[in-house]
Parts: sequence; C-alpha cells; structure tokens
Amino acid sequence: MSFDTLGLRAELLRAVAEQGYDEPTPIQRQAIPTILAGKDVLAGAQTGTGKTAGFTLPLLQLLSAQAPSKPHKIRALILTPTRELAAQVGANVTDYARHLPLRSAVVFGGVGINPQITALRRGVDILIATPGRLLDHLGQRTVDLTGVEILVLDEADRMLDMGFIHDIRKVLAALPSRRQNLLFSATFSTEIRTLADKLLNAPVSIEVARRNAPAEAVAQSVYLVDRARKRELLTQLFQTEQWSQVLVFTRTKHGANRLAEQLGKDGISAAAIHGNKSQNARTKALADFKAERIQTLVATDIAARGLDIDQLPRVVNYELPNVPEDYVHRIGRTGRAGNAGAAVSLVCVDEKGLLRGIERLLNRRFDQLVVPGFEPDPNIAPEPIFKGRAGPGSGGHRNERKPGGNGGRGQSGQRRRPGSGRSQRTR
Repeated sequence: MSFDTLGLRAELLRAVAEQGYDEPTPIQRQAIPTILAGKDVLAGAQTGTGKTAGFTLPLLQLLSAQAPSKPHKIRALILTPTRELAAQVGANVTDYARHLPLRSAVVFGGVGINPQITALRRGVDILIATPGRLLDHLGQRTVDLTGVEILVLDEADRMLDMGFIHDIRKVLAALPSRRQNLLFSATFSTEIRTLADKLLNAPVSIEVARRNAPAEAVAQSVYLVDRARKRELLTQLFQTEQWSQVLVFTRTKHGANRLAEQLGKDGISAAAIHGNKSQNARTKALADFKAERIQTLVATDIAARGLDIDQLPRVVNYELPNVPEDYVHRIGRTGRAGNAGAAVSLVCVDEKGLLRGIERLLNRRFDQLVVPGFEPDPNIAPEPIFKGRAGPGSGGHRNERKPGGNGGRGQSGQRRRPGSGRSQRTR
C-alpha cells in the first residue's frame, strides 16, 4: 500500500514524498481514512510507529478541504504533555503543510510568552500547545478556541500521569461542543478509558501493538549491581562495549545532574536534561546529542517524553522507574523505524520490587546478569524508594512526575526509498 491510496490530496502526497516516504505504517493505514471520514478516534500506538503523521496528514486534509467557518481563528488544537513533543509535532505540521495555505504555531512554557502572543495575533489555523502555557494564554485572552473543529490529545496517558487532567478539563470547557476528537495514547489505563468515554463520540478504536508492549526490535537486558557501583559499571560498559549515543534515564533531576557530571569526569561526554533546565539548555543538549557532539544524554522521564532521536542505538535505565509503564516509554526511544535497539537496566537491591512490577506488566522474566568484578554484596540491605521521592541511595530528591517550572504545567517507523538521505521516520 502507498500513501496515494489513502485519499490524501496532491499537496500532502508531495510533502510526504519530499520527506522520503512512500509506504504508510499500520497506524497510518488505519487512522488516516478513519479521521478523513470525520470520526472520533481512540488510538493506541507506541512511539516510533508513525502516529504523529497518522493524525497530522488527515487533519491538514480536512482543514484545507473547506473554508473556515470563523476566519482567522484556530481550527485545530493539538495538546501534548511536554515542550519537546510540542516542538517536534510543530515541526512535523510545518513539514507536511508546506504546500498548503495553512499556518501553525507552537506554544509552551519555559520561553517568553510575547513572541507567542504576536504569532497568535497574526492568526493561525493549527495550534500545538502544552496545557499549562495554553491556560496562560486563555487567562490573558490572547488565544481564542471557539473556532476549533478538531482536537488532538497526543500521548494522553502521559498527560494524565503528569497531573494535567484538571488543565485538560479547563481547556475542553473553552472549546465548542461540536468538534472531531482524536485521542492517542501509548498505553490504555482505566483513567484513559474514563477520559475517552467523556471526550469521544462513538469513537473508532485503533490499536496497532499489544497494550503496554515494548518495541519488539529492542533487546532488553538486566545487570545486577550495588547502588554505589552503578556509575562505575556504566563507565566500564561504555568502554568495553564501545558505546556511543546512549540515552540514560534517572528518576530525579538531581540524579541526572550528578550522573552527567560524574560521567564527564570519567571521560564520557554527557549532558543532563530535565524540567529545571531552561528551554535553551534543553534544546542545546538535545541538538548536541543528535549531532553526536556528546555521547550521553541523561534524562528524567518527563523531559525525555517526546524526544525524537533518529536511530538511537541504546537506552540505559540507570534507575528503574517507579511506574512500570514508564519502562515501556523509556525503551521505546530505541528500536524505532524498524531499526534494532538495546535497553540495559542497572538494578540494585532497592529496585527488585520495581523490576518485578515491570516483569508482571510485560508478562516475562528477565535474565539477571552479573558482570565479573561487580557482584552484588548480599549483605547490603535494600533502602526504600518512595513514589514521588527517591530513597537515600538516590539522593533523596523528588521524582519529576508532577508538572513544574515555567513550561512544565507545567514519527514514522517505515520503509524509505533508497538514497532518500533522511533517517527512517515519518513523524
């Protein structure tokens, strides 16, 4: 099947071809015709499956097919949980709308609001936003949502995890009642089902991967090690395995900063990315990592959500997440677009319970490996890891689960034509 069988107009097909793609992914094959038919959608898809193009392309088609009922007003709203994901979706919208007379804007916190106000005043058709900054604009009356025809909630599960449900309800109250609703989520929970029941009207359910399933292309391994020797083991793995471009996850902001600094002292170039970093610092760290100017990006779960890193070879769970589903999101950063990937978890005695939770979620048992010279000391007692606060062995700082800071309120895995010159993704 090719994109020209999905009912997309010539301008969109041209934009898709210019990105180097000719075959839609499963989520795109199912979602695009359904959305074009005007139906509400409840879609379950992992990261790296092309879900962003799955809603962006039909959204652009629908908007360009008819004149706006309210000129110069926002016609489509795409809500995302993080700044990075908002920026990425915004870039995708720009790429695919390049041959259409549609304008878009991205608004999120952590940066000045005045340039966003200026862009909104010029008039936009499509607004991509994080909930917190969107509410700021609504409070200042610098945005008008009364003309919204299509609402997209992207990575809705993460928005609920981050405590955005009240913000989402406030945004919904500012929208017209008659609209098309598209809800995309990597996982389906009771909370997601409840939100979908209230938000969607006779939705078509689309699910292209087993619920809460990790990418099949990701090889997963677990190494047992004492908490105090994790960094030493990580450094050795970098050296003996000749790793490069590794995304490393910690539970806390403080832990991310500390690990990045320690790796630097070990001769491994690294940068930290988390909610307390300025947007400019986060953008620079990500750009340096993508360009392979640094070997390692150390991130918390919230900051890493929506990171779009082409052909990332490896993810390391320096600390296991408190929430098992977050493990799926983490390792979904690698093994994308049909590429092989690897996920390595360094597990200390404190985290045995977290590991069992992940195994129950995935319905599998991991082989627990030990590197010679790093055998765990059986006399070390486990220390508690509290949800929302790391235990003493992790620095005792809060887990970054709730929105915070100015911006915190706070993709397409498919075949490409040979020689297209771009990485294997439709976003």
